Amino acid sequence: MKKRTVTRRAGIAAIGAALLITAGATGSAVASGEAGVTGKTPRDAAALTGSAKLYRSLGDDITFTFDARLAAEHNDDPTRATGTFRFSHFLHGEGAWAEAEVDCLITGGKVAVVSGVITRSDLEGAEGRRVGITVHDLGGKDRLGYSWASTGSPVDQGDVPKCVGSAPFEKVKHGTGDFRVLPWKPAL
Repeated sequence: MKKRTVTRRAGIAAIGAALLITAGATGSAVASGEAGVTGKTPRDAAALTGSAKLYRSLGDDITFTFDARLAAEHNDDPTRATGTFRFSHFLHGEGAWAEAEVDCLITGGKVAVVSGVITRSDLEGAEGRRVGITVHDLGGKDRLGYSWASTGSPVDQGDVPKCVGSAPFEKVKHGTGDFRVLPWKPAL
């Protein structure tokens, strides 16, 4: 009887040790931000994605598209956000487009403020200018605002600091909005 008890205890100890090793390896992989045993990658610290057209009664074709992310490892510094956004405004064949490289992203709840420097555009004088945009993710009724709202053009707006946009006063055209805001959770 004594031999069975020793063998049984040794088996239980071996299983317990194996479980502890597995748990430790999984915990280390998750803590280091690697996919590890679970195959999951850590979630972004914040994100703004999607595209929409703005509503205008005159029929202006105004489109905004975002792919901006703040990686989990940069949670304490929203100026480390990456990605691009693009916007265009055309009416009766006249207008312009621009693409910007993200330099800051801050989100809270369903609201995101993203800024970036225009890297490509057909609007003369726009390249090299920073612009800021605010998005309110409301399901199919998203709203948007932009730093050049009071001047009419990014070229005429003056200098804009990182992560500054205007109130989201514009309405998205029905059926076109699919903005997605991932809330930022800074360590405060």
